[in-house]
Amino acid sequence: MSACKAETTTVLLCGVGGQGTILAADLLAKTAIAAGCKVKLSEVHGMSQRGGAVTTVVRFGEDVSSMVTDLGCADYIIAFETTEALRNAPYLKEGGMLLVNDESIKPLPVLTGSASMPENARERLSELGAVLVPAGTIASGAGSSKSTNVVLLGALASGMGFDLSLWEEQIAKRVPPKTVDVNIEAFRAGAAAAQGVRA
Repeated sequence: MSACKAETTTVLLCGVGGQGTILAADLLAKTAIAAGCKVKLSEVHGMSQRGGAVTTVVRFGEDVSSMVTDLGCADYIIAFETTEALRNAPYLKEGGMLLVNDESIKPLPVLTGSASMPENARERLSELGAVLVPAGTIASGAGSSKSTNVVLLGALASGMGFDLSLWEEQIAKRVPPKTVDVNIEAFRAGAAAAQGVRA
């Protein structure tokens, strides 16, 4: 029996190069496919090798007409750091969920002095109703700081409706074999953290 909802769900993932946004989007897409959904995915790569912005849209449902999303149309935004969360927040639909890794990364323009970091980012995100997750700390506690992206997926998965075992099957298939256990633990820790926030 399909676990896929009839209506199309749109998830926008955003971060900077090296944070694992592309892997996270791939795991989401493959999990949705495993749940019986039709899936469309689009990626926008900045200067990812130099910490540039990376944005991916994953849309899934019984019938998905387009791979892109417009302002105010994303059901979920998963932001891997606070600056990208603020930059992409206008894409969130009313009543949608903004899930943010509670971390700020200085992009290249800030490092070179041609731009400055947004002020009061955490406060502004809180005003938008963002769920701030200490994903880096959770990932380190699970055994690897590199699993921050999987922690965020766990936080997303807790409200997505797909069986958690489907997610874990895709993680086990996609990450390096020696990191499977750490990534599964990070995923479960992220789901548990989000359950506490949603309660």
